[in-house]
Amino acid sequence: MAATALRVLVADDQELVRAGFCVILEAAGFAVAGEAADGARAVSLAASERPDVVLMDIRMPVMDGLEATRRITALPSAPKVVILTTFDLDDYVYEALRAGASGFLLKDAPRGDLIAAIRVAAAGDALLAPSVTRRLIEAFARRPAAAAPAPSKLASLTPRERDILRLVARGRSNAEIARELVVSEATVKTHVGHLLAKLDLRDRVQAVILAYETGAVIPGRPD
Repeated sequence: MAATALRVLVADDQELVRAGFCVILEAAGFAVAGEAADGARAVSLAASERPDVVLMDIRMPVMDGLEATRRITALPSAPKVVILTTFDLDDYVYEALRAGASGFLLKDAPRGDLIAAIRVAAAGDALLAPSVTRRLIEAFARRPAAAAPAPSKLASLTPRERDILRLVARGRSNAEIARELVVSEATVKTHVGHLLAKLDLRDRVQAVILAYETGAVIPGRPD
């Protein structure tokens, strides 16, 4: 029996952009769950169509992508949200991740990156591997929210889990962390799962944000 195709909702206010994404998605074997030209419509379709992943533009009429992301990630059995952005929208990226997005892509990324990003997000992981993601997260983590978590929130972590949190926050993959700590990749995956559960975090993106906000990792400063 063939596996069910991943269902993707495309939210962008430009019709030609939406059409282009839909062509790429269908050619890659995904099912397009719907198209939205504004954030409010994206929220409505996400609730009714229950896609696996939402590709979300930031600047849209009626409701912007940030507020739409907050509302979508608060839905029961919420889909993953991947933000579509350009460099001139970097100032919004950190807030998008805080709003619950699983990561982001630049709009000029190769189609292979788009396809991979959807699969990674649908699998419950976060888009932290590209170097541009590390740079952006570090840049915008310098401006934590006023109600930033206290460092004591990390007190429940073991020393090894703290080490792994710092490496995750530096953008390392499980394989890279395993090599650096000289342990198996399965062991790293187990530790990551434990620290996410202890800190009540949804995914690696939230772990990165918490690491910067609590000062576990200081942008630009080596561990």
